[in-house]
Amino acid sequence: MKIYTKTGDSGTTSLLGGTRLSKANIRIDSYGNVDELNAWIGMLRDQPVNQGRRAMLKEIQDRLFTIGSHLASEPDQTRKRLPDLHEADVEVLEKEMDAMDAALPPLRAFVLPGGHPSVSYGHVARTVCRRAERAVILLHDHEPVEEIIIHYLNRLSDYLFMLSRLMTQELGAEEVAWKARV
Repeated sequence: MKIYTKTGDSGTTSLLGGTRLSKANIRIDSYGNVDELNAWIGMLRDQPVNQGRRAMLKEIQDRLFTIGSHLASEPDQTRKRLPDLHEADVEVLEKEMDAMDAALPPLRAFVLPGGHPSVSYGHVARTVCRRAERAVILLHDHEPVEEIIIHYLNRLSDYLFMLSRLMTQELGAEEVAWKARV
């Protein structure tokens, strides 16, 4: 099977269901941002510091593929059964964050991203997640998007912040507090 179809050469792509849209459509932008986020989660999963978290990060990637399938489908898609996202998926992220929070010193200031390449990847993933969330919310302003998708992306960005802090600690890197210039 060839990977190229030439059907997108005119600047359009098709949703699951066949509807063709401009590649600049907010729906395409939404699932494109989720796809980019998934690649960054893969980068995090590949970091040695996350050896013990690989299963969790793969689970997150699986959920992002689920989200992508919903966003890449026609809003009234009924012909194909899509994988489900559940409130329990959000709760898994919350449970993981609670465990990380218990292992970290209290946060007393904003922190600057960085300190170690693995930590920087975490912060890039966090900001891409926020962008994906904003794109999905913009889409939701124009047509219905399942609320659970927005909840999951919101919680995932918090998870990625906590993961970045935990990696900082585990790697012995410095967590640099932001100090406003006065």
